[in-house]
Amino acid sequence: MKIAFYGSSLVSSYWNGAATYYRGILRALAERGYDITFYEPDAFERQQHRDIDPPPYAKSVVYPATVEAMRAVLAEAAEADIVVKANGVGVFDRELLEGVTAAARPGALKIFWDVDAAATLDEMRADADHPVRAALPSIDMVLTYGGGAPVVDAYRGFGAAECVPVYNALDPTTHHPVERDERFACDLAFLGNRLPDREARVEEFFLRPAAALPDQSFLIGGNGWDSKAMPANVRHRGHVFTAEHNAFNCTPRAVLNVARDSMAHVGFSPATRVFEAAGAAACLITDAWEGIELFLEPDREVLVARDGQDVADHLAALTPERARAIGAAALERVLAEHTYDLRGAQVDVLFRAHAARERVAA
Repeated sequence: MKIAFYGSSLVSSYWNGAATYYRGILRALAERGYDITFYEPDAFERQQHRDIDPPPYAKSVVYPATVEAMRAVLAEAAEADIVVKANGVGVFDRELLEGVTAAARPGALKIFWDVDAAATLDEMRADADHPVRAALPSIDMVLTYGGGAPVVDAYRGFGAAECVPVYNALDPTTHHPVERDERFACDLAFLGNRLPDREARVEEFFLRPAAALPDQSFLIGGNGWDSKAMPANVRHRGHVFTAEHNAFNCTPRAVLNVARDSMAHVGFSPATRVFEAAGAAACLITDAWEGIELFLEPDREVLVARDGQDVADHLAALTPERARAIGAAALERVLAEHTYDLRGAQVDVLFRAHAARERVAA
């Protein structure tokens, strides 16, 4: 089956945290025989900060961020068996969503794939004219990056015919243990872009412990932090390319995950960083959110912090030996239960079930 996928970027993770999610899911689907084309706009300097070359598992089409180019790539949706519009493309999101549903051929599976469902749902509650609300009657299926029952129930309440969480996971061919890299040496590292709905939580869970532990070293990676005032024991790394993520995760004594406000509120929304860190056998400290135990066991496979003081307490008590044990247990868990191969199998079942229903209807 042919998939036309309209998203932010497959080849660049620059201001694009969903990149590794797309790569893992689409690689797994390609291995199951799907013919995939990924359409992304040339926007936000992503093409100047590519992490990878166009991959073998999907045809990469980069189009100019113009109305004319957008319309041209939308026309190609008519050739696909499955048409996917992901949220957060950043350019012409409304027009792309309206366009893919209109251009899809009769019988094609039309999907809205929401990689920021909690935030999208907040927007929909506040705006009766939100484009996703308007498009749901024409959408066959909503797939989400996470969110569990709260997100499923909310989407169904807005009229979604079907909503299924497809959680982040690990691609062990991309994220795995490597040798230490002294560029990333520290006691606690955090990787994430500076976003309005994350910054206050980073202040609490990262900068507050740094200020409380002046004898320990901290490292922050990601875009936008260069202008942020930080304690003297915090180093800013800037954008960290995907190829550097393993060393970034393997080298520090511990790695921190901080959820965005909406994801922390809803729960059941592990970030890609959770599985990347676990896949590298890193000792992960995460802010508390509902559902963490479905993915990693607290105190054995992950350390959970309710606030910045908890982070500081974890670090003060964390020996290198215990950090290695937690990281090893996390790696064993995600390899067994949370790989993109398993997520791909889940999505394949959904796609084939829809195709079978269409054949019966025909």
